[in-house]
Amino acid sequence: MTELVYGCVRRQRTLDALIDLLAQRPAAQQPPVLRTVLQLGLYQLRYLEQIPTAAAVAETVQLAKQLGLGGLSGAVNAILRQYLRQSEERDPLPLPSDPIAALAIHQSFPDWLVQLWSDRLGLDEAEFLCHWFNQPPSNDLRINPLRTERSQVQAALEAVGIRSTPDPQLPQALRLIDPPGPIRQLPGFDEGWWMVQDSSAQLIAHLVDPQPGETVLDVCAAPGGKSTHLAELMGDRGQVIACDSSAKRLRKVQENAQRLQLSSITTRAIDGRQIKGIQADRILVDAPCSGLGILHRHADGRWRQSPDSVAELAQLQSEILDAAAACLKPAGTLVYATCTLHPAENEAVIEQFLQRHPDWQMAPLAADSPFQAWAEANGTLRIWPHRHDRDGFFGARLQRSPARD
Repeated sequence: MTELVYGCVRRQRTLDALIDLLAQRPAAQQPPVLRTVLQLGLYQLRYLEQIPTAAAVAETVQLAKQLGLGGLSGAVNAILRQYLRQSEERDPLPLPSDPIAALAIHQSFPDWLVQLWSDRLGLDEAEFLCHWFNQPPSNDLRINPLRTERSQVQAALEAVGIRSTPDPQLPQALRLIDPPGPIRQLPGFDEGWWMVQDSSAQLIAHLVDPQPGETVLDVCAAPGGKSTHLAELMGDRGQVIACDSSAKRLRKVQENAQRLQLSSITTRAIDGRQIKGIQADRILVDAPCSGLGILHRHADGRWRQSPDSVAELAQLQSEILDAAAACLKPAGTLVYATCTLHPAENEAVIEQFLQRHPDWQMAPLAADSPFQAWAEANGTLRIWPHRHDRDGFFGARLQRSPARD
């Protein structure tokens, strides 16, 4: 069921293009229930090899009848069988001559997103990225080194039939190869051995590089994945102040900290734009963003965002970054991070911040850092999902410039 729901949402532009082609009325003019039924049937025929075509057609027709569309069940049957007949010789879906529109329809993305990535990567690589986002997401664990070792978790998972592989670049990351089933039933969950967190997200706390005894501020903390990681890297010695505008979501931070048996985390319900009165050695601004680096995890994300929403988010990100910067001690480090691939939310936010704050500068990674594989020439870090097989992320380390004599 999850595959059908997520798949139809991801692929709705392609499926609607097929309905436009095969039905008497375009998808946008179909009754919503009928449109959904046709999308379900066409999705199974086009993308799911494990379902026999006869079964997919028969069940979709039966579904139409169950939903009160009995008078249209014949049309549903005809549309699906027409698709099958045409697909025996070629792909029935004609694509426009414009390469951006053609790729957007074929991979089911808005034109503006395909144009954005094509401008950055070229059309061929943009297609690889779109294809990657249309695949089911992986499942990564972050091992809690204060409670166990990665090899112990791997052995415990193997004992219940779940294979996993350690990430060679991130010391706590373990990727599950087999479907895990209910996460809470996996070995070590109740004991606080691990937390579900994509390996890209695990990189961010390493950029902050918190040290035992320090005060670390996590400005947009909920649900607590990075706050708990910061506490683990500090050996649970010091203070992690986890802030978020939602008191309800902060309860999730507390629950995660309790399960992982971490005592150094305190929470504060406060809007990141209004944060003040804190002096921290290190600050993480994991800013609210469009999520364009994790579209495989949010099937509807590609349809919810727009150039206008990205512009609004960029303004919010800048305001949060300005407020957070005022909380950093003179010799401290601030990390700005997002899970988006849009330059307006990444490079542009950093560039504009440095223009507004000439006493600040980039703090690139050391040349021998194990994370240099993701570093770019300007000192920022970026993970491209199709290149690195993990969520898309952006990170930048900032510090105040040294005082001049």
